[in-house]
Amino acid sequence: QVQLVESGGGLVQAGGSLRLSCAASGRTISSYTVGWFRQASGEEREFVAGIRSSGVITSYADSVKGRFTMSRDNAKNMMYLQMNSLKPEDTAVYYCAARLGVVVSTAPTNYDYWGQGTQVTVSS
Repeated sequence: QVQLVESGGGLVQAGGSLRLSCAASGRTISSYTVGWFRQASGEEREFVAGIRSSGVITSYADSVKGRFTMSRDNAKNMMYLQMNSLKPEDTAVYYCAARLGVVVSTAPTNYDYWGQGTQVTVSS
């Protein structure tokens, strides 16, 4: 079992930045593909970014490309999401997730472990 805990959410003005962190425990996540998802009120959960277990390939949703950067530190069992140039439409609960597959999947149903989520609110 892998336990994931997000932190770093909050309220920020449009154009600002936030850095989300996700701490993993229970097992090392070095062999897991990991991702960030978000869910706005009344909307479905959507893919934001993901990194293969190898750490070589990172994928991003078109809506965040050039603004968000995902990274992972396997030695610390952590993953991060640096969010810059935030927009009101980025407002959502952000979740980190992990899956045993080697390929980044954009489908939430393909992930085996989830954190509890952290709220990000961007004011205009």
